[in-house]
Amino acid sequence: MPACEGPATVVFDQVLTEYDFGPEHPMSPLRVDLTMRLAAELGVLDRGLRTVVAPVASDDLIASVHEPALIEAVELAGRRATPDHARGLGTEDNPLFHDMHQASAHVVGATVEACRQVGSGESLHAVSICGGLHHAMPGRASGFCIYNDVAVGIRHLLDTGTARVAYVDLDVHHGDGVEAVFWDDPRVLTISLHETGQMLFPGTGHATDLGGPGARGSAVNVALPPGTGDAGWLRAFHAVVPPLVREFAPDVLVTQHGCDTHADDPLAHLMVSVEGQRAAYLAIHDLAHEVTGGRWVVTGGGGYSVVGVVPRTWTHLLAVVGGQPLDPALETPGGWREHVRERFGRTAPSLMGDGRAVDYRDWTGGYDPETWLDRAVHATRTAAFPLHGLDPMP
Repeated sequence: MPACEGPATVVFDQVLTEYDFGPEHPMSPLRVDLTMRLAAELGVLDRGLRTVVAPVASDDLIASVHEPALIEAVELAGRRATPDHARGLGTEDNPLFHDMHQASAHVVGATVEACRQVGSGESLHAVSICGGLHHAMPGRASGFCIYNDVAVGIRHLLDTGTARVAYVDLDVHHGDGVEAVFWDDPRVLTISLHETGQMLFPGTGHATDLGGPGARGSAVNVALPPGTGDAGWLRAFHAVVPPLVREFAPDVLVTQHGCDTHADDPLAHLMVSVEGQRAAYLAIHDLAHEVTGGRWVVTGGGGYSVVGVVPRTWTHLLAVVGGQPLDPALETPGGWREHVRERFGRTAPSLMGDGRAVDYRDWTGGYDPETWLDRAVHATRTAAFPLHGLDPMP
């Protein structure tokens, strides 16, 4: 990977783990706590990364994307435990918890601070590991996401002088909320690589979903078949993401790294390994240096294998952001494993990887229309590439 010529920042404080839907909810804040513990014990937070405290976003900042009525409903729900199902509050996905507005605003503030760091030039790379809540819509919460921190962060970049932003979403679920906010904005390119909506929430993100009439081609979607593993996932990524980002030529690259693409994730059906996810992190890092001069904002996202997957995967992400990638063959620290044993009564992974060799077949070698994966990638390239002046054929 290229040498990083500027500082890298992680925006985090422990209070961010108060974004907590309760002990039975899949999106446990313990996944973030375990990530930061693992990163600290491996020295990742001391090598190439500086930590800054996350501010709490103001209502006006949140309202740059969200309707005031939603903000009012979230505040009321957090104070009085009053559900509002029409706005997605108090549902099975988004149960109410005390001070949920404050906790959600804190996540927004963290991601906006990461965007400010990069947009101002204070940092070259910045990561909001609690961020990536990409399903929230302007008027309603959705899919574990109360406010859409990513959309507010991108809006902040645009409002403070960034001309063009490319957003790449690698979560297993379609990045529908961010896409919806910028559906008709030609300044923002959204690319989502996800399991097909035929099989998985939110049921959207088709190859023919391309953006509004004022921004045709600004939305790009790759809907992958269930069971897609490292080779197919990376094949699809490299066939779509780098050529479009290069052609769009953004000033800043914003990426979402939900690690629920992993084979062990309980809520989805892809078969990606830690090594596969790490390979994508390295590729995006290099793409940022190639296209945006390294200006790269990173968020977390989904990921529900709280002990076995999320901490290792996101620690690799933090290490790549800091310019010091970790070897997947590295042992996890004994102190961290002991903490997992005491806290959860479980045996933590002993290595930072899954022992997988990662390789893929490049799209330039041709495609096979008999396979679901290649048909999906070809459908995306056929629909989106001509709108950017690119040849969809290999």
